[in-house]
Amino acid sequence: MSQDAVEPTDMVAPGTRLNKWLAETGVCSRREADAWIAAGRIGVNGAVASLGTRVLSDDAVTVDGLPAQAARRKIYLALHKPIGVECTTDRRVAGNIIDFVGHSERVFPVGRLDRDSEGLILLTNDGDIVNALLRAEHGHEKEYLVEVDRPVTPAFLAALSQGVPILDTVTLPCHTWVVGKNTFGIVLTQGLNRQIRRMCEYFDYTVRRLRRVRVVNVELGALPAGRWRDLTAAELAGLLPDRFATPAATVAEAQALLKTRKTPSSRPRG
Repeated sequence: MSQDAVEPTDMVAPGTRLNKWLAETGVCSRREADAWIAAGRIGVNGAVASLGTRVLSDDAVTVDGLPAQAARRKIYLALHKPIGVECTTDRRVAGNIIDFVGHSERVFPVGRLDRDSEGLILLTNDGDIVNALLRAEHGHEKEYLVEVDRPVTPAFLAALSQGVPILDTVTLPCHTWVVGKNTFGIVLTQGLNRQIRRMCEYFDYTVRRLRRVRVVNVELGALPAGRWRDLTAAELAGLLPDRFATPAATVAEAQALLKTRKTPSSRPRG
């Protein structure tokens, strides 16, 4: 054998290491891939894969028996949307939320916030959760702080809480409370177009500032305007407990967060 010859054992095997392939495909991280492979959850061409498995372009990779592409990593984000960002996936629209977030995965907003409003909005690439979160009959709470153009009165807040005739319907009863001279809090369980602004306009109030601070159990908190973060496992468990199966400890953490949060019903109402 010549000096320049390469021993067969030193040759690089064809294909891509399975954990790298899974990460690059967006199914999971490399660390998660190693754990899934070790647990026997990954198959290649019908056989259970091992940690040293390499993948070729025409190989069939499965996760728990399903095509790997169907197991792409799900993204769940909380964004502090600033004023001026449009909640549309149409990237031809200036200031659209997709370009603003700039995530590597194709995400979309769950619901919307008006261009002139700010605060918490969720984004995801998981279309299965959208209807569960947005349908009014599910009663998911969304909490807002609202500043108006003149002093808030008990009669005004009481009227808001009882339901307001707008858009050929009457809004559902809601919680309201005084925050400041011209500011109040409100919790809605429905999402009509420009609902809070229209409710205020009905009583000759003009909204000066509108900020969403909570969606179910997910709080805006101290997240700076224009920044986003991933939802935690506890937040997902509290947000949609029937959708996200989690360890008992995580469920307990989610329940503890809900119990310690001061609920709107315990706040004084207008």
